[in-house]
Amino acid sequence: MLDLLRLMSQQPILLLAVLLGLGSLLGSFRYKGVHLGPAAVLFGAIAISSLGTAYGLKLEIPEVVGTLGLVLFTYTVGLTSGPNFFASLRRGWMAMVAVVGVFVVVGIVGVLGGRLLGLTSPVIAGTFAGALTNTPALAAASERAGDTSGPTIGYSLAYLYGVVAMLVTAMFVLRRGNDEQAREPLTNLTVRVDLDDPICAHEIVQDSGGSVVFSRIQHGEENPIEVIDEHEILQRDDLVTVVGPAGAVSKVAERLGHRSSHALQAHRQDLDFRRITVSEPALAGRSIAELGLDSRFGAVATRVRRGDLDLVAHEDFVLQMGDRVRVTAPTSRLKEVSAFLGDSERGLSDINPIGFAFGLAIGVGVGLIHIPAPGGGFTLGAAAGTLLVGLVFGRLVRVGPLVVSMSTSSATSLSTFGMITFLAYAGSRAGERFVGSVTSDLGWKVLVLGALLTTAAAVAITVVGRTVLKTNARQLAGVIAGAQTQPAVLAFANDRTGFDPRVGLGYALVYPAAMIAKILLAQVIAGL
Repeated sequence: MLDLLRLMSQQPILLLAVLLGLGSLLGSFRYKGVHLGPAAVLFGAIAISSLGTAYGLKLEIPEVVGTLGLVLFTYTVGLTSGPNFFASLRRGWMAMVAVVGVFVVVGIVGVLGGRLLGLTSPVIAGTFAGALTNTPALAAASERAGDTSGPTIGYSLAYLYGVVAMLVTAMFVLRRGNDEQAREPLTNLTVRVDLDDPICAHEIVQDSGGSVVFSRIQHGEENPIEVIDEHEILQRDDLVTVVGPAGAVSKVAERLGHRSSHALQAHRQDLDFRRITVSEPALAGRSIAELGLDSRFGAVATRVRRGDLDLVAHEDFVLQMGDRVRVTAPTSRLKEVSAFLGDSERGLSDINPIGFAFGLAIGVGVGLIHIPAPGGGFTLGAAAGTLLVGLVFGRLVRVGPLVVSMSTSSATSLSTFGMITFLAYAGSRAGERFVGSVTSDLGWKVLVLGALLTTAAAVAITVVGRTVLKTNARQLAGVIAGAQTQPAVLAFANDRTGFDPRVGLGYALVYPAAMIAKILLAQVIAGL
């Protein structure tokens, strides 16, 4: 054992491989349906690093490796969350304000509690940063205090509970999420129109908020089934196929008439449907309307499958490489539609190296920009910078002729690798200081204060999310991870939900505001 530890202390790449493998193995074990997933890499790294310290060996992953893993993770989270982030920004600002308000209250509690325990301002600031697991806040507190020892002791002791408690909170939120909060599956339904007055199909789509689309129409049972035009006029006895979430489809059926015993989609002689993969780079970043499927082929897109999720293909839906579009078209023209969209799996695992490198470079540059503020100002850091640029690029998809996004599968793979690499780095660094910090005179006081701050933040964010923001369980889990600025919590939530995009949306929605608030508050506390 000692020889292996000594070898790993001399070979950081070997150490990284062992930590990734061991942590992933531990994370795969389940007990009553519960497992840590990628977060186990962090705890395994702490244990091995602490063991090495006990033998006088320094088992650490180089900082540059940890930073690379972190920016890979944050940038790809931004890419996958960008489209939903900007669509939700108008109603999501309340979540940002709420999270910042929670941290202000937690900071006040930290100062008062720390003073009662006889702790100095630098130690309180470090405990605040550790309880909320934010390394940039630790750096800001150390710089303001002019001494790294106090903040570091507070940070190292509070950090582990900060991760564990928020993991438990995310687990609790996801387990308590009821069926009403789950995303309704998409369905299709043939409806017979019973209205006395004709109505435009586009009006129905607009009134539903774009949650449904029409795919087929038959003007009387003796006439052929046709692809419906966007502005088709619906009249009595028309049969139409509606696609969307089950609840929305039922409302449309009630408005138009009643559920028909016919199923237009079952008649495939004249019209047929299939899923076609978007692999043509020129189409990335284009909306469904911009494809012009109706004018080109007499076809209509009804659904888009992104990752493991089915979404309604409304006219403003922006496509990404790797999306699988369900198209209804005249049977004889489906091959033309396939050729137009690409319909090739080849190349979808590519990371688009030019756009990828371009985005990373800009993100790291944004993180280096100095922002003036009381106490000397701060920089966002590489993580927040790459997340912000990833959000923008994920929304834009292309900048001129350059595609700056990538397929969901590629982004998810890079995100997972980047995250477990960062967790291995963070665990190896925390493990070295963990034993020494626990045995110090300040140990129990910092542990008590850190536990108080983390618990207060977890309870407050959960209560505010449930009662004030009315957030669904999966997005709330993402908000908790983003508020804690903790990749381990996001990894756990993603793993438990099958990478539901609402988790990433919640994370991206509050992460930048949470990062800035923690940095500023840590500086203020350290200077008191």
